[in-house]
Amino acid sequence: MTERAAVDMWFDPLCPWAWITSRWLLEVEQVREVDIQFHVMSLSVLNEGRDLPEQYRDLMKQGWGPVRVCIAVEQAHGGETLAKLYTAMGTRIHLGKEPLGREMLVGALTDVGLDPALADAAETTAYDEALRASHEAGMRPVGTEVGTPVIHAPGPDGGQVAFFGPVITPAPKGEAAGRLWDGVLLVAGTPGFYELKRTRELGPIFD
Repeated sequence: MTERAAVDMWFDPLCPWAWITSRWLLEVEQVREVDIQFHVMSLSVLNEGRDLPEQYRDLMKQGWGPVRVCIAVEQAHGGETLAKLYTAMGTRIHLGKEPLGREMLVGALTDVGLDPALADAAETTAYDEALRASHEAGMRPVGTEVGTPVIHAPGPDGGQVAFFGPVITPAPKGEAAGRLWDGVLLVAGTPGFYELKRTRELGPIFD
């Protein structure tokens, strides 16, 4: 029986592209011998000190709350529950178009059977050290010139490969998801391979 490989993805619940990639990875999990584990990174941390447009700067201020709550839930209940919370948050933010804020956080926590009081974590810096550590663990192998999603996976030589992306829309399903995974691992595992990109012509499609 083939041993299943651990694949780690770092997400910020604000990012629609990370959300689509995460749904693709869950498809991959069904057709390839991989187990997906989700971890928290933070666009708010990543963009600290950068000169940002006012609208994006405001979004980064709002972005602290959801990732703090994610870390609080991971610490209290573990990675499997974090994954469920990410699904609940993403469903509300990206599919339901709910505004960020306490109401969304309480709703997402309730969706997965968690204490709504965990939403209080959004307003405290008590989880920031752990948040920054999780962020750093994800970003260290790929640098600071990328955002989310970041994926760490077993490489073809038995080591690890880490990369930003893929940025896709909509998320492939079934065997199509598996074929994309095979291709991504092939290029990511090629020494000296850094970038493959083209102009985006579509916005996020959440089907």
